[in-house]
Amino acid sequence: MFVGGKLSREEAEELRARLETAGIDATIEGQQTIAQKQVTVNNSPVRLTTARPASPMREVVASSGTGKVFSSSAPVAFASDDEKTAPVRFNDRPYRGRIEVFTNLRGTLTVVNELGLEDYVRGVVANELSPGGYPALEAQKAQAIAARTYALKNRGQFMSQGFDILPTTRSQVYRGLTSENPLSTRAVDETRGIIATYQGEPINALYTSTCGGRTEDAEKIFNEAVPYLRAHECSGETFDRFVIRTSREPAELQDDANVVLARDVSLLLTQNFGTLRDRVSDSWLSADATVSEVRNWLANVARVARQPVPPTGEDVNRPPAFATALALAVFGESRAGTLLNDADADYLLAVKDARDVPAPNRADLAMLLRDGHLSVYPDATLRPRMALSRGRALHAISRILDARNLLQLQKATARPTSDGQLILRSSKGKDQPIRVNPDAFLFRYLGERPYAVSSVALVGGEPVTYHLAANGQIDFLEVKPAVNGAAADRFSPFANWTRGLSVAQVQARLARAARGIGSIVDLRVASRGASHRVTDLEIVGTNGTAHVRGGRIRSALGLREQLFVIDREYDENGRVNEFVFTGRGWGHGVGMCQVGAYGLAKQGWTAEQILKTYYTGVELTRMY
Repeated sequence: MFVGGKLSREEAEELRARLETAGIDATIEGQQTIAQKQVTVNNSPVRLTTARPASPMREVVASSGTGKVFSSSAPVAFASDDEKTAPVRFNDRPYRGRIEVFTNLRGTLTVVNELGLEDYVRGVVANELSPGGYPALEAQKAQAIAARTYALKNRGQFMSQGFDILPTTRSQVYRGLTSENPLSTRAVDETRGIIATYQGEPINALYTSTCGGRTEDAEKIFNEAVPYLRAHECSGETFDRFVIRTSREPAELQDDANVVLARDVSLLLTQNFGTLRDRVSDSWLSADATVSEVRNWLANVARVARQPVPPTGEDVNRPPAFATALALAVFGESRAGTLLNDADADYLLAVKDARDVPAPNRADLAMLLRDGHLSVYPDATLRPRMALSRGRALHAISRILDARNLLQLQKATARPTSDGQLILRSSKGKDQPIRVNPDAFLFRYLGERPYAVSSVALVGGEPVTYHLAANGQIDFLEVKPAVNGAAADRFSPFANWTRGLSVAQVQARLARAARGIGSIVDLRVASRGASHRVTDLEIVGTNGTAHVRGGRIRSALGLREQLFVIDREYDENGRVNEFVFTGRGWGHGVGMCQVGAYGLAKQGWTAEQILKTYYTGVELTRMY
């Protein structure tokens, strides 16, 4: 290795003498002194080297207990003879390349990791888009190209301080050798030398963690319009969903009260109940249940509950006798008769015609009402002397069996699909591929109720309830919408968030921006960008108003994003005492959405398609 730059003969001789006094073998060759000494840093063999002088430049001195050992006015570098097995380390962390140290203008040390571009990108990708959390190769490749392009475009940004780029979110997160991952390294290797260009020049490949479903125009955040950093929906032009279809036709219903009954009947059909229609209608559900039908249903209830078939009379299709027979079919005894006394039953039977309920049936009927298995009519009556409709009887049966977990329903969360199969994640975190019967009952929640449908689209993240048929496939599937919606970045834990800040907290955070306006009384959104991000926030005070604009809004308020809406909590005097920010995303919102890239990759998109979705009009160019 080389010590010093161009020296006179006298200077070189003086330097050699100092090195040899320190125990370092040195020879003079041409105008440079070549010094060799093996030293150990953190138990790794390294070679002490000094590089060419760089600005800023001050003397670096190495001392021991006996005094000064070595000094140099040029940066001092540490490098390993064997980078693979014994890389150079700094603060116990290994790095590729070499570590360069020099004093800065503040009189402290600056430590720089000097290495090649590809090695640098390896240490970035795994930290900017976690391969463990987002294991999609094409997303990792898109991240690798973006990171390489960003580094190339911003090379020399901090040259006045003696380095190119920072290892933090101010530039790109870089953590060296131990942070590398086989998947992200593969992505770097497979995209080696490829960058994104606009009109032949490398782009400033900005990216954001979670864009909240939309990215923003650059000038709305950074005050400078950039042709390739334009607002985009966080999805492609076509958003493919996994669609499950059934050959069954949905129920023929017009009566709003019967919507939930279609689900009840479908669940009972999965339990092989007889005398039920595959496709119910309003007229069939509202018609009186016959004695023979109810007896058949109760026999099936007893079979499912593994109880004896209850004795029934000719009044079993009326509420009192039905309640007692259903309790026997499910529990094998009148549980209500044991657990409720007469006062309890009278208290719970708070209906107009409670006196018409025979004493032997009062407790059973009261328990069905209390537990919501049987409902009263709109006029607050039970009509004990009238036959139950099919819908009311079947609803009570389905509800009580479900409450006892006798319908064998399972719950899971839908995952992105593969090979035409539904992927379900159990509560234990295990993913299971499973197929759906061609004639399965399908239900989709719209609002608070499930509706029978002929098809249902899944994007991943939907809570589902299902039943397995004897063949191991799903014969009943009920789907609730995914909490984070259908945007490509829905897999992020920051896809949706809420943050409350008191007026005092807001006053403290906006103190610099709100000088001279007195106490803050309100915040108002003055303008929004193309993505609906807040781009102008008006601060209303007791003595005037002020504004915060652009990307400063997020940092000033200390929020994850500025794609938010504001709600207010008021005190007893009608004054705002808390602002509640409900928002989406994490980051500045410009350029490539990193988690969105993962979502698109899970849909089969390539790295090139992903990059061209987020960066307008770019091309991928191979530099080497």
